[in-house]
Amino acid sequence: MSTQDKFSLAQSRALYERARLVMPGGVNASARFDPALKHPLFMDHGEGAYVYDADGNRYIDYNLSHGASLLGHGHPAVVAAVQEALQRGVLAAYETEVQVEVAERLLRLFPGAEMVRYAGTGTEATWHALRIARAYTGKWGVAKFEGHYHGVNDTVGFSCRPPMAVAGPADSPTPVPESAGIPPYSADLVTVLPFNDIEALERGLRANAENMAALIMEPINYDAQGIRPTPEFLHAVRELTRELGIVLIFDEVLSCFRVGPGAALADSGVTPDMTVLGKAVGGGIPISVLLGTRAIMETCTPTGPALHSGTYNAPLMHVVAIGAFLDQVTSPGFYEHLYALGDRLYAGMRDIFQRHGLTAWVQGIGARFGLLFGLDSEPRNYRDTTRQNMAQMAAFHLGCLKRGVYLHHFSPHHGFSSAHTMADIEETLDVMDQVAGEMARGGE
Repeated sequence: MSTQDKFSLAQSRALYERARLVMPGGVNASARFDPALKHPLFMDHGEGAYVYDADGNRYIDYNLSHGASLLGHGHPAVVAAVQEALQRGVLAAYETEVQVEVAERLLRLFPGAEMVRYAGTGTEATWHALRIARAYTGKWGVAKFEGHYHGVNDTVGFSCRPPMAVAGPADSPTPVPESAGIPPYSADLVTVLPFNDIEALERGLRANAENMAALIMEPINYDAQGIRPTPEFLHAVRELTRELGIVLIFDEVLSCFRVGPGAALADSGVTPDMTVLGKAVGGGIPISVLLGTRAIMETCTPTGPALHSGTYNAPLMHVVAIGAFLDQVTSPGFYEHLYALGDRLYAGMRDIFQRHGLTAWVQGIGARFGLLFGLDSEPRNYRDTTRQNMAQMAAFHLGCLKRGVYLHHFSPHHGFSSAHTMADIEETLDVMDQVAGEMARGGE
């Protein structure tokens, strides 16, 4: 591993100079450009809990493909399953027994769900889920929560991280587009609600119920540092959507399998009408899943009028990766290992910040966590997180990077994998202790 005095990113910088001549910004996803470094990191390979960059630096990885690699990078079972599938020909536009078997296994892990369809990215899956809900209800409007992210999706591409100057009142947020190019009329079909506010929830849903097809939400809002719904709020969401004929969609692209083998809030007693899975479910291979009740899912063609099709819906080599992933997360001891890692990491981080006199809130839930400098209490909604000290966060991330611990720049969430060991956690805490100490002394 590189030490601070030997740390170099010369190759990453050189590759960036080449890349920006042929790719806008030198990247293929805007989140990969690091404003602190003023260029992206270029990686060479990943192995288990580690990634290795083009300069030969090794990092203990707490990005993990933005959460897709819950098993670590290149898990042997996933690699073997994909290699075996490739030997059967690259079957993309065909059904096989595997799609059926994996669907049956998924349904056993998500009570209340009765049917499955596969898709590609999480963005595709949330978009399809919303279209299916509209077809099922015959209504056009949708609702989402401020601070929740549902992919690069024009339908609900509003108010994920809105600037407070344009976000509107706290109890009735203004839909703020997340990107240029989203048609202005899309805002007319979106109701943005504050999270964990039952009165505002009821007021917003009742006012728009006649034209509201769906409410989509992250059951754990990892995209705002891991905010949990209160039990009362979660039950209000379920009761109101059921009463008003609104399809409740849990976007579990990021949250599924983080806390246990299935839904993030499996023990809450709340069951959505539809669930969208992604990221981790493919063991690092790109695939997503839509689950729902039979009545809603049979709105899909050919049994219903909502078109859902595509050459790369459920290619064999991606579906077998889900099967390999499920084998791992349902094996004895899998979550006990993750819980032990999390208990040590989260407690260790809190102790470090306290000892060095740094105000920082560690929001650890399962195998993923938020880290908010400047906060001394648990955030209840997105607006609470806007009080964080972004300069301190950037300094902390950069200090850790130079010492071989990769926390993705300005990311609202980080996480660890089953490939991480307790030794990795201890090494990470040693690095964080060094960085926090330097920050406390004004050295970072």
